[in-house]
Amino acid sequence: MPHRSGSILRERARAPSATELAEIPWMAVLSDGERLRAQDALLVGETQAGDYICRVGRPVTYWFGLLDGLLKMSNDDSHGPVITFTGVAPGGWFGEGTVLKREIYRYNIQALRKSRVAGLPVETFHWLLDHSIGFNRFVMNQLNERLGQFIAAREIDRINNPDLRVARNLAALFHPLLSPNVGGVLRITQQELAYLVGLSRQRVNEALTTLADKGWIQVEYGGLRVLNLQALRSGEL
Repeated sequence: MPHRSGSILRERARAPSATELAEIPWMAVLSDGERLRAQDALLVGETQAGDYICRVGRPVTYWFGLLDGLLKMSNDDSHGPVITFTGVAPGGWFGEGTVLKREIYRYNIQALRKSRVAGLPVETFHWLLDHSIGFNRFVMNQLNERLGQFIAAREIDRINNPDLRVARNLAALFHPLLSPNVGGVLRITQQELAYLVGLSRQRVNEALTTLADKGWIQVEYGGLRVLNLQALRSGEL
């Protein structure tokens, strides 16, 4: 997979379309004036597989959201093996903690396939925090859900059962608040899921067969349909 860095919003940015604005979940909580200010500031960029949206050590410039595609959040691999923290599915916005503190990134965000990413400039993000109660509540809920997600991720790291690891990772990708635009079907390949879970593609295929046999998921062409999200989150195999 090629690795290309640099700001995708600096290199090939454009204004969001009306359809793309409708795909941004927090726009709905803004007042008319707040929505116009955010709309004027938002940019959209296209990524290729392997592109970095965020890189360890770089200063934060945007709050990012995924409109279409698939991303992964991981550590800096220059000091050891890559550890994937989580995947980012369509509708997911990420990095609000870094934007709040105006820090450098402590993680990488990389595209696993061609993706469409939106960015809200840091200054506009903070302006909305200062002026919008609805936006504050959205960000607070994001932080709360993200905390729960990473606690769950620590639990997954201790799970020796590969089938259960795949189940819990799928549940995270179907999170209704952190990935609101996934809907019933997640477009993902077995190889992409293997990157996120940290298993071989063959072992992921075996796990998906097991989960499908239990009636928790349905494997479809180019993706997966979840039939029992609660079972994926906490079920016993």
